[in-house]
Amino acid sequence: MKKILMIATGGTIASKNSGAGLAPAISSEELLSCVPELKEKCAIETVQPFNLDSTNLYAPHWLELVRIIEENYEKYDGFVITHGTDTMAYTAAALSYLIQNLGKPVVLTGSQKSAYLRDTDARKNLYDAFCYCADGGAAGVHVVFDGKVILGTRAKKTRTQSFNAFSSVDFPEVAIVRDGEPLYYIKDEKPTGAPKFYRALDDKVFVLKMIPGMRAEILDYLGEYYDGIVIESFGAGGLPNYENDAFYSGMKKLLEKGKTVVLTTQVEREGSTLDKYEVGRRLHECGNVLEARCMTLEATVVKLMWILAQTKSVGEVEKLFYQPINRDIF
Repeated sequence: MKKILMIATGGTIASKNSGAGLAPAISSEELLSCVPELKEKCAIETVQPFNLDSTNLYAPHWLELVRIIEENYEKYDGFVITHGTDTMAYTAAALSYLIQNLGKPVVLTGSQKSAYLRDTDARKNLYDAFCYCADGGAAGVHVVFDGKVILGTRAKKTRTQSFNAFSSVDFPEVAIVRDGEPLYYIKDEKPTGAPKFYRALDDKVFVLKMIPGMRAEILDYLGEYYDGIVIESFGAGGLPNYENDAFYSGMKKLLEKGKTVVLTTQVEREGSTLDKYEVGRRLHECGNVLEARCMTLEATVVKLMWILAQTKSVGEVEKLFYQPINRDIF
């Protein structure tokens, strides 16, 4: 029987009504008691480093999860992280970069309704997550939700209410879990050797969502406070050329200061193609602008945090950014 460590972090799955709205209040032991049939599937131990709404989870919490997994890696066959849905995709992406060559499964799950409620999706998601984690073919970081198994670098929350809250963006689901059994669509060989753990992130990364008529001075401001800037542009990607090309001038200044700039698109699927239109091609004249292509925003942001914690060298940043990790970029 596989031995799995459950890492409880809070979220809707562990929430009760506080009188001022839902807030995490259910312990890891209480969560497990909701799915007693798991005792037949695997041996489970629990740890609860924090009990938070996932809106409040960010880089320090991701690094704490990495620390827990690293310290317990040899003791367990896999890890299930219960997590709020709002930032689950960010955490899944972060763990994908912070733990590489991962030969054991790290599975994130949660729910749209509290495990405390009768008509919840929590019990099914918990059951599916542990069933997948206990499967001999499972490895790497995945989100398991509504019966879907999604790569950690490809998961995105696309619905705020429905039980099928998560989608795999521009990549197929790895598997589905049916009646407690994973059915694989994609099954890679498990990595060999020891995993590599990273222990640092540069959280001075900002996402700028373009709107029509935005003033270019915002780039000067961001350059004072951030090491990396992700620009969510329109359509296939590019910058507007009104205000006497102020955006292109601002972009040149950022790059001359050694800042890292990544262009992506606000469109959820099919990614950016900067060479398609003049407004995109002109960015190459500004300097070394990176392009997210088909990466999710969550993966783009966290990958940049991971890279900038290792190096600020323009060439090294570019090399690491375009290096595929867990099928994050093509």
